[in-house]
Amino acid sequence: MLEQDRTLLAPLAAIPHKMLIKGATIISMDPHVGNLPRGDILIVDGAVAAIGTDLPFDGAEVIDAAGMIAIPGMVDTHRHAWEGQLRRINPNAATLEDYCNATHFSFAKYYRPRDIYVGNLVTALGCIDAGITTVIDNSHNSRTAAHSDAAVEALLDTGIRAVHAAGSPVSGDWDKAHWPGNLARLQARYFTDPDSLVTLAMMAQLEPGQWAVARQLGIPIVTEFFGGVMADELESLHQQGLLGSDNIFNHCTCLPDAGWTILREAGVRVNVCPRSDAHYGIEDGMYAWQAALHHGIRPGLSVDNETSYSGDMFMEMRVAFYLQRVMAHHQRLHGHHHAAAPTNAFRLLEAATIDGAAVAGLEQRIGSLAPGKQADLMLIRTGDLNLYPVNNAIGTVVHAAERSNIDTVIIKGRVRKRGGVVPGVDQARLHAAIDESCAHLFDAAGYQSDLFAESFAPIHHA
Repeated sequence: MLEQDRTLLAPLAAIPHKMLIKGATIISMDPHVGNLPRGDILIVDGAVAAIGTDLPFDGAEVIDAAGMIAIPGMVDTHRHAWEGQLRRINPNAATLEDYCNATHFSFAKYYRPRDIYVGNLVTALGCIDAGITTVIDNSHNSRTAAHSDAAVEALLDTGIRAVHAAGSPVSGDWDKAHWPGNLARLQARYFTDPDSLVTLAMMAQLEPGQWAVARQLGIPIVTEFFGGVMADELESLHQQGLLGSDNIFNHCTCLPDAGWTILREAGVRVNVCPRSDAHYGIEDGMYAWQAALHHGIRPGLSVDNETSYSGDMFMEMRVAFYLQRVMAHHQRLHGHHHAAAPTNAFRLLEAATIDGAAVAGLEQRIGSLAPGKQADLMLIRTGDLNLYPVNNAIGTVVHAAERSNIDTVIIKGRVRKRGGVVPGVDQARLHAAIDESCAHLFDAAGYQSDLFAESFAPIHHA
């Protein structure tokens, strides 16, 4: 990666010593704080100091939040951020193979470090714009040490909170000598500060030998887990004590009851993918939300990728809401008297905030608005034409709000979106960098761009 790429964004502003969010409707997601029709949030040195009404604000920077809803920042528990410049390249993909053809088996092999940087930068900025303040970056295209550095530096430069899960590529040539030893190098170079917004993880399949490296470093392990084909491996791993709360499993589709019992007993963290599982027909195409809840596991929600659809959690919550309901309606219609009760909007907002924070291992820091927690939050304008009047605040957020309604995003007390704009972005230079990256990748892979293509034409290489 060229150093000039790191000048696409202005340097991050300093975290204000004291800030007051004044007059907001507050959905705290904390049972002790509750919800306030109109209240204030005092932030001191990046953390929530107090929540209440008419708080004193001597010396504080004041954000007038009248007519806005304050909620915790959302957490995307599984995103392949490196694919950012491939947004919607494959909108009608119907299988996992379709997804892989448009990523791993084509463009991924030709990513330079600067392409990884651009992809991660675009994804992270898009997350911030959409009120996602934390993302677990599943980086399964770490071809060299320089590629890994570029991915981490992009996350750091945007000011997002992230868990960077470095992983080996799926196809093509790559520097196998740097894996998994590269994790120790990354930890020493970037992750010595325990208060860093970006932390380290490993992305690996059911490979205990690699997991041991992660556990020596004390970092989480992220796995793409498909229950229908991988469940048989769980019992042996569990008996050997190789599953634990440092495991994060994505998808978990079609997992039998015995497998869910093992995940619960071992404390494995789970995220589910309402859109990607359906879009790519992963196993039976149904996300594992209800199965996880039935077995006492509270999953987070994840976008997975943007190669086919949008990158916001508002749509993820809505798809999850309706899939759960239609599945329960279908079961009742066909005589299943123990069908799950319909979910509700608040439960989905929990999944997108506090439950997602738990999946990331950050529930003590983020996921709700409460004194002592770090100030990761967003303010949603309620006077916009698509939202006013607000007759139910939670329903407004879950069923109607869009990224265009987000006025302000704050991460650890630092404003990363204000007045609907992410500051410090030179749009012209950013667009030029994205265009250059796409041109390189398309040319290298022999891909002919078609703005109106119904499907992605597979690219075959020896």
